[in-house]
Amino acid sequence: MDYQGILDQIQNNIDCKELPGEVATYIPELAKISPNKFGMHLCSVIGDEFCFGDSEERFSIQSISKVLSLSLALLQEDDKLWERVDVEPSGDPFNSLVQLEHENGIPRNPLINSGALVICDVLISNLKDPKKEYLEFVRKIAGNADIHYNEKVAESEKAEGFNNAAMVNLMKSYGNIKNDVEEVLDFYFYTCSISMSCKELANTFMVYANHGCLQETGEQILSVKRTKRINALMQTCGFYDEAGEFSFRVGLPGKSGVGGGIVAIYPNMFSVAVWSPKLNEKGNSTAGMSALEMLTDMTGSSIF
Repeated sequence: MDYQGILDQIQNNIDCKELPGEVATYIPELAKISPNKFGMHLCSVIGDEFCFGDSEERFSIQSISKVLSLSLALLQEDDKLWERVDVEPSGDPFNSLVQLEHENGIPRNPLINSGALVICDVLISNLKDPKKEYLEFVRKIAGNADIHYNEKVAESEKAEGFNNAAMVNLMKSYGNIKNDVEEVLDFYFYTCSISMSCKELANTFMVYANHGCLQETGEQILSVKRTKRINALMQTCGFYDEAGEFSFRVGLPGKSGVGGGIVAIYPNMFSVAVWSPKLNEKGNSTAGMSALEMLTDMTGSSIF
């Protein structure tokens, strides 16, 4: 497969300046990013890598981090985790309070904000130093010790995180948050602030394309069963209330973030990340959705 030729065609056919969408402004630090950034990076299971554009520029991965948090929580709690968070698509915006109240403080899935807040609560209960141990886990999966939290982004989110504060307090009232709400919020904002490039994200998510094994060392980080379940959640819940649209257009498990990043995997084949900060009304990258649709159309690579 001529992946580089296909990526070059994608770059030539998508003009970010002409696409609709807006950079996320409710997090002030994200509002500073140029809307015309565009990069893409693909890693194959045999170790080849292909890219274009701003693929090595770091950006805030935001909700993409929810997959990594979920992975670590599953290592801590295994199936007990599902007593506190469900596995169904939400069908509502990622920050919905209405659905959360209707379902008595049990988040619909771990890839929306309320679910990720519960995951953070679980990690705080299980880890001695959550921020340090979480970052070490991400670095291990990424094979890169130079991945960091972005303090400015974390503080920016904290200053405007009223909706998340409402959710965690609501869940606390139902008994589904065990730790101090401020500690949970602080940890959550830091997990979302992690900065990576498309290249780093694609390499990090190879573990989900490789049955839970690290590509470089062969170490089994996640069991095949857990990897299967995480991939299923990415497929059905990874794009907020646009998960069905992504499955329809792209046909791969994946996760988006309001920093403009999207990462997707094709089991046994590749991991791919794309970044373009302009978001559609659902909070997903406009160019990223189009780029991944073109990729699967041109390669015929889809799980369906």
